[in-house]
Amino acid sequence: HEVLHNVFDHMGRRDSRIPELSNIAADYAVNQILVDEKIGEVPKKIKIFQDAKYRGKSYEEIYNDLYDKAEKIDIGSLGELLDDHLDGNEEGAGGENGENDKDSMGPPKLTAEEKKAIKDEIKEAMVAAAQSSGADKIPAGIKRLINDFTEPKMDWRQMLRMNIQSILKSNFSFSRPNRKSQHCGAILPGMMNEETIDVAVGIDMSGSISDKQGRDFISEVKGIMDEYKDFNLDLWCFDTEVYGYKRFTGDNADEILEYQCSGGGGTDFEANWNFMKEHGIEPKKFIMFTDGYPCGDWGDEHYCDTLFIVHGNDQIIAPFGQTAHYK
Repeated sequence: HEVLHNVFDHMGRRDSRIPELSNIAADYAVNQILVDEKIGEVPKKIKIFQDAKYRGKSYEEIYNDLYDKAEKIDIGSLGELLDDHLDGNEEGAGGENGENDKDSMGPPKLTAEEKKAIKDEIKEAMVAAAQSSGADKIPAGIKRLINDFTEPKMDWRQMLRMNIQSILKSNFSFSRPNRKSQHCGAILPGMMNEETIDVAVGIDMSGSISDKQGRDFISEVKGIMDEYKDFNLDLWCFDTEVYGYKRFTGDNADEILEYQCSGGGGTDFEANWNFMKEHGIEPKKFIMFTDGYPCGDWGDEHYCDTLFIVHGNDQIIAPFGQTAHYK
């Protein structure tokens, strides 16, 4: 029980959450894993915080559920904590001079560097233990955590850049011979990249996206477009309708930064596809900047290649196309 609290860094993830609910959520997450994996015996003298409905749920998801129901349920009737959850910031820790002597009461005082070193050591031990035990023996929650540690992360800007570059058409031409073929006496055509790109960008301004975030995104798009000789960029904002449509090319690229975002209503993703179809816009890539909460469908997956850049919740994955998360 205690080891898993440290593995999941439950105390470090508390932030500004209510301590009591935070502790209960952490126990729900830990105890369900112990029950599922048949580790130890469930205490019989007290009712622990354990409910199968939280199986596979993250600490944050459990906390949010408890928070939403806090005024309607008797928290005390749900169970009892098995321990005191210390976050290292309580008063009274350490000796008179702040030293961590064995006779002092309370948790030891740790510097930020010491806390990071402990967390790094736990992560290393987790990964080593997982590798030695085999993937089929790792609880799902632990497996997801290890994936977060070990899988390479791609910044949304990198994803955006790669998606725009991926739509460049390539062809072969003898006007640019392949140098690698010349050493064997043959002249083969080299690859020529088309330098005009064609993309459409829809910015979700339904109320959950701030003007600053919209401006950040426009700046990133402008920076990438500046790398190409020519481009066609169809840009608009949307909530339940499309607003502020404008087409930019290499001739008016400087005007992109003057674009003003507008909107503020509900969220209808399909408005983007309806707009493109009505106006004959068929981009090689459609890029949507959104919080990932449509009122209805996500859109027409067959119309064009789509990249969703999702802000606010890195658990949301679009049902089609590619998804990157804005940080």
